[in-house]
Amino acid sequence: MDSAVERREEPPAGNGKGSGNGTVAAPVGRSSYGERRLRLNPNTEHKPERYDDLQTDLDPSIFTSLERHLPPSMLEVPRDVKVQFMSEILARYLPDGERSRVQRHKEYRQRIMSAYQPLNTELYNMHPEAFFVPSFIKAINDNTEESFRDIITEPSPGVYAFAMLQPNFCEMLLAEVENFEKWVNATKFKIMRPNTMNRYGAVLDDFGLEAMLNKLMDEFICPISRVYFSDVGGSSLDSHHGFVVEYGKDKDVELGFHVDDSEVTLNVCLGKQFSGGELFFRGIRCDAHVNSETQPEEIFDYSHVPGQALLHRGRHRHGARATTSGQRINLLLWCRSSVFREMKKYQKDFSGWCGECQRERKERQRQSVAATKLAFLRSGGGPLI
Repeated sequence: MDSAVERREEPPAGNGKGSGNGTVAAPVGRSSYGERRLRLNPNTEHKPERYDDLQTDLDPSIFTSLERHLPPSMLEVPRDVKVQFMSEILARYLPDGERSRVQRHKEYRQRIMSAYQPLNTELYNMHPEAFFVPSFIKAINDNTEESFRDIITEPSPGVYAFAMLQPNFCEMLLAEVENFEKWVNATKFKIMRPNTMNRYGAVLDDFGLEAMLNKLMDEFICPISRVYFSDVGGSSLDSHHGFVVEYGKDKDVELGFHVDDSEVTLNVCLGKQFSGGELFFRGIRCDAHVNSETQPEEIFDYSHVPGQALLHRGRHRHGARATTSGQRINLLLWCRSSVFREMKKYQKDFSGWCGECQRERKERQRQSVAATKLAFLRSGGGPLI
């Protein structure tokens, strides 16, 4: 969001004083909305408008999330003015080639949804009592850090586990995916796989589950992410990529060491009967350190349990060991924050969450202390304790 989000190295516009919370006023004498700057931190008390009716290539939830970052002076302006302002900002993310790709993908989804007949229509709308276990619903309704800690364990730093999905929901989703794949095979329709690493599985957003998954992210994952992942955009998640992956005989067997294209990843085991397939984690890294050495304390393996969810940073390096028998199918929701991604461009140190940045910072501090001690001794100041 060049020129729309405050850059910390630039002086504020206008009188040189920010208006708080990262907001910078428009320059004196200019009234264009496009020249005002977004808030760096969202206004959590503001209730955004609905944008579901917009005819746009972008997910309406992006506008809903971005509205919380508007300058205070724009929160009460007409909706069409907000849309124009936010559209101008978001357009800078999409070069012409990317716009064409987005439009082709939109048409691809429309072709699927105009022809595919869902097996379980109740999946396509959010029904919390039918989808989630009672303990998870209660924690979300209470919406406090204490309520989350009552149901969530942290078996390894940065990896959070909790019971989430009802067995009946897992069975319905598995049946829906199987029905979609049968339809794809029968109609010879080209299926787009979840990512470049998985040759099997399906993108749930492509055959009508996007709205349900978006509500899952907004109302059930975001509250937890604000508590546990605020340092990587957990407070400003505004888009997602939802899919299932399949492992077993005649499917993908394992998954190599990688990071996700997400700020926060939800990984839930749906079933079926299987052995093996453990997830392994190897520390959180920024882009510059993604291939750096793993420290002993960062090594963690996790065995999947149907209905059990894991939540972790997308930059937490991980992979999946071989599924040695049966079939393992997992639901993945990659949650993203466009605001965090833009702000990250102007940062060089990520010691708040990158394990290697933290070690480098501690090493610099150690060297600085050692140099200070040595200089003091050389000056005749006597020994330092």
